[in-house]
Amino acid sequence: MGNRVLGVDTINRKGETLKKLSIIIPCYNEAATITAVLARVAQAETCGLEKEVIVVNDGSTDGTGRLLEKLQGDGVKVIHHERNQGKGAAIRTALEQVTGDIVLIQDADLEYNPDEYPALLRPMLNDHVEVVYGSRMLRKGNRQGALPFLVGGMLLSLLTNLLYKAGITDEPTGYKVFKTNLLKSIDLKCTGFEFCPEVTAKIRKRGYEIKEVPISYNPRSVSEGKKISWRDFILHVFILFKYRFFE
Repeated sequence: MGNRVLGVDTINRKGETLKKLSIIIPCYNEAATITAVLARVAQAETCGLEKEVIVVNDGSTDGTGRLLEKLQGDGVKVIHHERNQGKGAAIRTALEQVTGDIVLIQDADLEYNPDEYPALLRPMLNDHVEVVYGSRMLRKGNRQGALPFLVGGMLLSLLTNLLYKAGITDEPTGYKVFKTNLLKSIDLKCTGFEFCPEVTAKIRKRGYEIKEVPISYNPRSVSEGKKISWRDFILHVFILFKYRFFE
């Protein structure tokens, strides 16, 4: 049975009724982009699912918080961290407020395009998929950003495949989508960018397949606000080994 829409209820082949998509947006010092991101998210198609947007202002100091106060409402909920705690901490805070059946992580910059939500959601709505990652590597013609970021991402994906037999091409992708009950059942410890390897490791240790779909990518430079660094690469590697052999 293919997916069918009954009002805003979507029934997948597994017989699950999926009504609402929760979009989590961790946000730290993104005053230059958050208004545009929220506008794109508001306009994005969600395959008939009701849309819930939860933005966590993670201790921003650039005016992001003031902007979000004006932008909240009409389906957008804003939560404030008094101090910067990291992407993982922001996701965990938002997850406590999620009421949707599916959770999608959306970065607060303009690197990822909400127009691609339908491609990310269809595997869950049509099949037995519990986890979907958007792969920048599967879309031909994508800009991949500075060489260190490209190589780092490829190495992390390779290591993930070696340790967890994940069979994926883009482990550190910003577009990750989960069935809510699965994501909430995982005991996440992350506070920063290590959310990516931790959630990937714990999902694969439970035996869940990660479905990848091609996505576009508009990388920004460090000077434009990109925050991940070589230190995060080292931490990612540590986390992948930690959860494979020690926990």
